[in-house]
Amino acid sequence: MDYRELGRTGVHISAVSLGTMTFGQQNSEAEGHAQMDYALDRGINMFDAAELYPIPPKPETQGRTEAVIGTWLASRKARNKVLIATKAIGRSKMTWLRNDGSPGRQSRVQLTEALHGSLKRLK
Repeated sequence: MDYRELGRTGVHISAVSLGTMTFGQQNSEAEGHAQMDYALDRGINMFDAAELYPIPPKPETQGRTEAVIGTWLASRKARNKVLIATKAIGRSKMTWLRNDGSPGRQSRVQLTEALHGSLKRLK
């Protein structure tokens, strides 16, 4: 696996990352765990996620992808082996992602809420 330095941090990330947008809907938790095991065994240390995943976005599945990653991180004791690049929604008409039911915006309040939600789901 080729690795790239992340800026001047001394942290090296794999040239290939694992996309996880199907975890928790198209893929079960067990299948997601198997995919992360497979990726890590092959040197992939960057996982892409988002608070909105899995896709297609639905209120009843929102956040499941991060939750699957969180249970994998906890069960494998792998937090020091991978980097998680997760994202918050931007401007959106969706009102079910925020606690107060407001549409998505990139405000300090909403980004802080998104951050805390992601950290909770990722354990």
